[in-house]
Amino acid sequence: MIKEVNFLIDQICREKGISRSVLVSALESALLSAARKRYGGRTNIDLKIDPATLKIHIYEIKRIVEKVENPDEEMTLEEARAQSPEKNLGETVEMELAPADFGRIAAQTAKQVILQRMRDAERDALFNEFKDKVGQIISGTVIRKEKGFYFVNIGKTEAALPIKEALPGENLRRGDFAKGYIEEIRNTPKGPLIIISRTNPKFVAELFKMEVPEISEGLVKVRDIVREPGERTKIAVYSTEPSIDPVGACVGMKGTRVQSIVRELRGERIDIIPWTDDPRVLIARALSPATIDRVGVNEEEKAAFVVVSDQQLSIAIGKKGQNVRLAMKLTGWDIDIISDTEYSKMKMQEAEAAFEEVVKERPKQKTPPPDA
Repeated sequence: MIKEVNFLIDQICREKGISRSVLVSALESALLSAARKRYGGRTNIDLKIDPATLKIHIYEIKRIVEKVENPDEEMTLEEARAQSPEKNLGETVEMELAPADFGRIAAQTAKQVILQRMRDAERDALFNEFKDKVGQIISGTVIRKEKGFYFVNIGKTEAALPIKEALPGENLRRGDFAKGYIEEIRNTPKGPLIIISRTNPKFVAELFKMEVPEISEGLVKVRDIVREPGERTKIAVYSTEPSIDPVGACVGMKGTRVQSIVRELRGERIDIIPWTDDPRVLIARALSPATIDRVGVNEEEKAAFVVVSDQQLSIAIGKKGQNVRLAMKLTGWDIDIISDTEYSKMKMQEAEAAFEEVVKERPKQKTPPPDA
């Protein structure tokens, strides 16, 4: 049994990187429990394993008393001194036991403990490997779909992609390659559960970080990003180096960088906006791809009034208000958009109202009396 267990421990230490002392300690604890059970649950049973040879030593510990009331746990001074002449009352004596049938129990327990410890160590190693990767992108192959999740093989383990976190209309099949943003890692009895998302706005930010060296090197920063998955993303960027165009860096030569991200997002439109602290300029840029004529702001209420040409009105608002809604999220301003025609009518009405007010306030001239 000792040779078999020793070989098993050495093999696990090599293959799994688990410390020998950890396995021996776990084995010692389990065998102690089995030994105490073998002896009727006596707590005065102790067990030690030689870490080098794995030889098992079982002891019963008895206290020296004047009168023995419990022979399993007590012994007289005369009995104690027969083994250790220096012993005195109140002290304890360890006596090694050699049960005939404990070998079979020890072998079974040893195998169970080592295999369980191996599973625990693998689970802990996987968790430690991935726990610091929250916020990063991982990729793998879809292996199955069940209970509201896609399961993606990422090498040593699987990642779970909730179907609601896949892109709208996206139907992943077995064998499809998929990327995802790690949102959460849970340590479960079956191993780490890695939850990924393809709808999180940070997924797009990390894709830009992968595609744009200037972002990964810190020369271009992502100020903010808002998104309606599968439809449109707006990302505001700025440069820490005056010589670098942040938008150009993100777009890439002939649009190669941004187009790579668009393909990953199944055609989702991406507006890249240069960040500025001037709210008027920022709002105008955030309403891209529309061209803006005028922007008025109320800084106390953080509200903006935007005028566009009649042809640009539908573009500025977007389908079902999507463009202006994302612009408001990106800038943090309430934005009201009207067409140039509506603006002209409004200005005309304001002018007419002002004129009427002036007429009302003007003093009436007295009619001169007729000549006498």
